[in-house]
Amino acid sequence: MLLFPRASCLRASRCKRNSGSLFVRFNSAYASDHFAQLASRPTSVHQIYQSLSTDPYVNLSIEHFLLENAPPESSILFVYINRPCVVIGRNQNPWLETNLQKLHNDRELTDNVNGDAVFVRRRSGGGAVFHDTGNLNYSVISPRTTFTRDKHAEMMVRALHRVGAVNTSVNDRHDIVMSTDQVRKISGSAFKLTRFRALHHGTCLLDSPNIDILGSFLRSPAREYIKAKGVESVRSPVANVSSSMGDSPAPFSIQAVIASVMEEFAQLYEASPDAVRRAQRAHAVEPELYAGNNWVAGAVGDYEADTVPGIKKGLDELRSLEWKYTQTPQFTFSTYPIEEDPRERSALPPSLPSSTRVFLRFKHGAIIESCISTSDDPSLAAEQANRVHKALKGRNLHELCLSHWTDVLLSQLSADEEPDTVRELASFIASQFGCS
Repeated sequence: MLLFPRASCLRASRCKRNSGSLFVRFNSAYASDHFAQLASRPTSVHQIYQSLSTDPYVNLSIEHFLLENAPPESSILFVYINRPCVVIGRNQNPWLETNLQKLHNDRELTDNVNGDAVFVRRRSGGGAVFHDTGNLNYSVISPRTTFTRDKHAEMMVRALHRVGAVNTSVNDRHDIVMSTDQVRKISGSAFKLTRFRALHHGTCLLDSPNIDILGSFLRSPAREYIKAKGVESVRSPVANVSSSMGDSPAPFSIQAVIASVMEEFAQLYEASPDAVRRAQRAHAVEPELYAGNNWVAGAVGDYEADTVPGIKKGLDELRSLEWKYTQTPQFTFSTYPIEEDPRERSALPPSLPSSTRVFLRFKHGAIIESCISTSDDPSLAAEQANRVHKALKGRNLHELCLSHWTDVLLSQLSADEEPDTVRELASFIASQFGCS
């Protein structure tokens, strides 16, 4: 199929046939349904996009599509802002890295009518981060041969300096920090490398309305009981860029930062000024793409996620409970010290017998070993644990809500323990895993 711009070419000197499939006119405008073809066009070596979607699943899926389908020598900037969500790394544990009770309960497949923050597992590594409308996400996809871990963080710092945030810099962890009363983190990064391509995406806390409470979304109630394989997040004090710019004569503008990032990207990769101008207007117009001989720029979003098969496939995967939960590396939950996790634990709730013991081992998010008992008699405790394990073995943790824990424990422990005590135990376990 031949792809034509919306306006026909008026002069042959301003038109160029590209690779036998595209007729490109200088600064040609294209409808959104041409995104996949333009993004994968062999000559699209510079690409700049701003998403009009705030859906984190959509934005990560567009990003992944660009990583897999853009020309191997291309350099791409993709910026987006997500609605409130917690995004964890590919090899992280949601029961350790997030407070699932504060997030939308996707395990019950109910509509998110209250607009609660959602939980997302991305495809890249790194730690857990909180996103909201005051947080800018930037993604740079480039040839692996020219990639370094500081290259695009330094690009972001130059962009921040342009808008007056001159107290920002890159530290030795490749994070962007801001020096005020103390050094505070404003941006973290994650990376994904393929054979020919490098993806660097990061956050930038510009003007988050949740800056004072975002830690509560990342504070798991089960942290002291869980020992996990995989990557554990590094906690750091954070701040908004806007907090250090109170003396600026102009109001702080996230869109001004985005425009500055685009300009720095264009300088770094010698992209056409026309690409930058078109990209900077993307947020203000109907979803539209523009292309020159070697560049593509414009707005993308929900339409592409609905109509491009490669993006929709990635979107369905990211939203699936299997991806979110069963990709979790092996971990244990224990209310008492064990050989592989000898840390001291806090006392259990006083409503539970002091002899209560809870141990669970998970692989791919499913229970493979357990030891749950309340009796202070060793032989009876072993019998209780054996009965409970038979009922729990192989169950997926994300499929167990409070009622499931209550039913299992009542059926296996009520012969030896007061039903109210068993219900208290079920409630305690469920609360640690964000169940309701």
